Amino acid sequence: MLKKRKLLPPLDYLLAFESAAKKGSFARASEELHISETSISRKVRLLEQHYDLALFVRGHRSISLTGQGATLLKIVSQSLDIMRGASEDIFTNQKSNAVTLAATNSVATLWLMPRLRKFRRDNSRVKIMLVASDSDEECLSDEVDLAILRGEGEWTGFEVHHLFGETIFPVCSPGYLKKNPECSKLKNLPELDLIEVRSSHTEWMNWKIWLTHQRIIDVALDRAAFFNTYPLAIQGAVDGLGVALGWGHLLDRLLRSGELVRPIEESFARTESGYYLLKNRKQKPFPELEIVENWLVKTSEARRRFVSPIV
Repeated sequence: MLKKRKLLPPLDYLLAFESAAKKGSFARASEELHISETSISRKVRLLEQHYDLALFVRGHRSISLTGQGATLLKIVSQSLDIMRGASEDIFTNQKSNAVTLAATNSVATLWLMPRLRKFRRDNSRVKIMLVASDSDEECLSDEVDLAILRGEGEWTGFEVHHLFGETIFPVCSPGYLKKNPECSKLKNLPELDLIEVRSSHTEWMNWKIWLTHQRIIDVALDRAAFFNTYPLAIQGAVDGLGVALGWGHLLDRLLRSGELVRPIEESFARTESGYYLLKNRKQKPFPELEIVENWLVKTSEARRRFVSPIV
């Protein structure tokens, strides 16, 4: 008995045969498959040798199927159509299985975006639809597969995984520190150019709350600029507008690159809040979702820890 692997001819032989038979011409098959006419003719001849029978009657400028060729065409076309349909389903499912990942503006811009390039390089077939919003309602909508939000770890109906804690400290550009060396002293901060974020999330820490943590109370603050999103505030600090509050982990890349510095290393505030990965308990699993979820968890596990065990 012939081994099964010898019974089947190469797929490209069958594709060349099907196209030539349906088009009635090696030349037109060449145009359809975007390979040379000589290559089409060669593949058909090799298919005939494989089965040891004539599939075409070749005229001067025409070809026509033999009886056996017509029988083979029917079977080959049916089989290839099944394979084409299966491939189309796979591609369609792949597109529909893009993972929608929502996060606050700060996490999306400062934590996720710098890491997406490496993720894409390692997982080129997994598509991520990133939604950046400071609206919890939008981030937790039914269209979202995974969300990263700030909180205390309690969201009804969601599986929750802690990614990193909340450690907050002053940051500024090296240039600003050089021009304003007094910002290396905690007591001088209220008199400097402070960059503030105005947000509907009143529970997020601002300069007044942070200074209260440092026992600096009831002082007038000289704010240099207000922004409505945290990423804009951080860009202002990078550009030398003043001193901003920096969230640990969100700014690791900028601190490593030297675009930002901590003028007062020993001063920071920590809260009981943190950033969490959320997945609706009703979410139906699919492979791409699992890949993205595992990537986020492993990325979190690899983070640099601060000295305090809270983070």
